[in-house]
Amino acid sequence: MSADRIETAAEAMEAEALPHAHVVHTDPDAKSTEDEPLPKSVTAKPQKAKSPAEWAYQRMVLYIKNFEEQLDDQHEIAMAFAGDASGVMRIEGMGYFDPDIITFYGTDPTGARTQLVQHVSQLSVMLRALPKGVAKEAPRRIGFRLVDDLDAQITVRSEPQKGS
Repeated sequence: MSADRIETAAEAMEAEALPHAHVVHTDPDAKSTEDEPLPKSVTAKPQKAKSPAEWAYQRMVLYIKNFEEQLDDQHEIAMAFAGDASGVMRIEGMGYFDPDIITFYGTDPTGARTQLVQHVSQLSVMLRALPKGVAKEAPRRIGFRLVDDLDAQITVRSEPQKGS
């Protein structure tokens, strides 16, 4: 806000309700999650009304989607367990359990099914690009499905309930 503009009470309340983010890169043209406009599915419900799990889940969805948008057709998203020697998991699903649990579903490099259940206060994930499976025709993208799911949740919440 410039010094010569007076903010209305409504504008101040809206600015307070919206999440704030900031990023700086060595490459000024780098595409960053923090610089992208937030989808309606993230802003429809006030941040303060969300559980820590829901809020962490929504932001992870945005980071995953942004990371996948920068991958070529030969790579898929995976995550390494930051601060842990457990290895790498190809991300195939993600969820949350209120009030404070985030869950990642996937497979490790050997194809074994894996699941990470993590408390939001311990959330520390390194996103990685792994070569896609040899037998797969196209890389599988979870980020776009996650964003579609967020949008579908908004549609369901905004529709009138039967009997109302």
